[in-house]
Amino acid sequence: MAAHVRLRSLAKINLDLRVLHKRPDGFHELRTIFQTISLADTIEIDYSPGRTKIELESNLHIPGNLILKATDLVLRACKANCQLRIHLHKRIPLGSGLGGGSSNAAAMLLALPVLLKKKIGLEKLLELAADLGSDVPFFLIGGAAVGLGRGAELYPLPDARPAPGIIIAPGIHSSTPAAYTALKRNLADESGAHIIREFQAFTLGAASPIPDPQPPPRNDFETVVFHEHPQLKSIKGKLLQLGAQRALMTGSGSALFGLFPSRELRDRAAGWFRGKLPDNQVYPFSMVSRSRYRALWYRQLAVSSESMTWPPQDRYAK
Repeated sequence: MAAHVRLRSLAKINLDLRVLHKRPDGFHELRTIFQTISLADTIEIDYSPGRTKIELESNLHIPGNLILKATDLVLRACKANCQLRIHLHKRIPLGSGLGGGSSNAAAMLLALPVLLKKKIGLEKLLELAADLGSDVPFFLIGGAAVGLGRGAELYPLPDARPAPGIIIAPGIHSSTPAAYTALKRNLADESGAHIIREFQAFTLGAASPIPDPQPPPRNDFETVVFHEHPQLKSIKGKLLQLGAQRALMTGSGSALFGLFPSRELRDRAAGWFRGKLPDNQVYPFSMVSRSRYRALWYRQLAVSSESMTWPPQDRYAK
C-alpha cells in the first residue's frame, strides 16, 4: 500500500555561538544556543513496499545530499526495504548557517520509521544523526537547546520569548574551515574558561522568566567573517538601526538575523531590505517553540500525540 507525506523541514538560527579550543580529533569545542524558526524547505515522500529503490528530485542540485545518506542509515537500522520517490523543494539558502541540509536529514530520520512502521528509539536516532553532521541531532529536538562539544551534545532550554525576525542571506560564500582557521584556537586555549563563563551568564539570563539582556549575545565567527566580508557587518548595523533588539550572524555565516520587538518594526525593516536586495535574500520568520515543533511533526506524519511519545511512532510499529 502506497503512502504519501509532505514535510516542512525547518531552519535554525544560533542565538549565541562561542568557539573554544581545538580538540584532539581535529574539531573545535563549541558552546551554542540553537533555535528553530519557521523558514522551511518542503520534502514530499511517496513510499511503497518493495525492493529498495530511491529516487530524489530537487529544485537545486546538491552534491552528496544528506537526504540520501539519512535514508540509507534508517533502512539499515530497520533492516527494511522500500521504494521511495522524494521531492525536495529548497527554500532555506544553501551554505548560510541556517542548517537546511541538516534539517532535511533529520526530517528523513523522523519520517521514515513511521512510514516503515518500525520503532527506532531517540537514543539510536541521535546516534544516526551525529553520524550525519553536528547540527543534525538538534533537529530531532527543536525549540531552544544548548549545544556542547561539536554541537551534537544537546540540552533543551525553556523556550525563549518569541520575537518576530528577518533573515538576510546575501549570497556570500563563507568558508567554515577558513573561519575556524582564522580564529586561531589552539589545543589548549587559555581563554576557554573566560568564554565558558560568559556563555553561562548569557544562557542563565536568556532562560530566566524575565530575560536579562546582559551579557549581550555573541557569535565568535563574526570577527573573522566580517573582516573577510565587511558588507556583512554593514547589514548587521542596519538591522540594529532599523530597530532589531538583537542582530547576529548565524553559524559560520553568511546569513544574519534580526529579532524585533514587534511585527510592525520587523515588516518595516523587511521592506527596507527588499528595496535593496532580491526577494530571495530577505526572509521574515517567527521562532518555533519545542511544543509547536513536535505538534508539527505529529500532524504532518498523521500520528496521534496522545501517547506523548517522542519521536513520533506509528501505533502499529514493531
